[in-house]
Amino acid sequence: MKYILLAVGITFAMTATAQQADSTAPKPVETPAGFTRQIDVVYTSGKNWEQKLDLYLPPNNGKPTPVVINIHGGGWNHGTKESQSGFNTFFKMGFAVANIEYRLTGQATAPAAVEDARCALIYLIKNAKALNIDVNKIVIMGGSAGGHLALMAGLLANDHRFDGNCPGVENIKVAAIIDKYGITDVWDWGYGKNITSKSATRWLGDKATDAAFARSVSPVNYVNKDNPPVFIAHGDADPTVPYEQSVELHKKLKEAGVITEFMTVEGGKHGGFPRDKNTELNKAIAAFLQKLKIPNQ
Repeated sequence: MKYILLAVGITFAMTATAQQADSTAPKPVETPAGFTRQIDVVYTSGKNWEQKLDLYLPPNNGKPTPVVINIHGGGWNHGTKESQSGFNTFFKMGFAVANIEYRLTGQATAPAAVEDARCALIYLIKNAKALNIDVNKIVIMGGSAGGHLALMAGLLANDHRFDGNCPGVENIKVAAIIDKYGITDVWDWGYGKNITSKSATRWLGDKATDAAFARSVSPVNYVNKDNPPVFIAHGDADPTVPYEQSVELHKKLKEAGVITEFMTVEGGKHGGFPRDKNTELNKAIAAFLQKLKIPNQ
């Protein structure tokens, strides 16, 4: 009898755990009618590893479509593409979406994540015709570490220093970058005067004390007059990534003559903004892209 009770107890515990896991499982991306999806497409690989993206493509009406590359956050050490699902703003504007994963710190330290973000961009350029993507209307977006990677991928343009895994494409450009509370100065995040994080030094790995290398993976050091337009959003009470980093990036972009907008979320923390603030943010991003004439008219 004891064995039977034990078995029942184990079964009940397993069922409860499964139910709990199901309740916290990421919700699948909902797409409008006519959209197609390609899930877990391998966009880059190496020895014993590969990185994947999920594609959500609008109906082919004979005209190439704009695309948003979305990059999740998580301090470069955690997070998944499956955690991202809020793409309705872009679907309504007729965008395709490429939602990507990248190598995390436990698998590979810097600059691996930057290399992957670049390879995702290059993969879409190489396959633009087959995917009906407009190479002149590529937007890169991310939050936190994803914001950092979006900035790096877009601001590098035709600087190929991190393109060793995906060579052979020239005239790389993006139409706009959407940076939500991203890290813009990796060295400052590791050792600065405002907020510091072990995520930065862990991501730098064996180059954790190499200031020159940290500068090479910091978006703020790639600002120049040829940068694509950049939309920045950051909460001024962010306890994780210094608000001051976004202020400085915006200042440098303006000084360089780059089109840029900066939305401060008053009292905002590190993402997780109230619903009304998120709605305001989504509307501001849509308006920014419309002013740039990126969505198909």
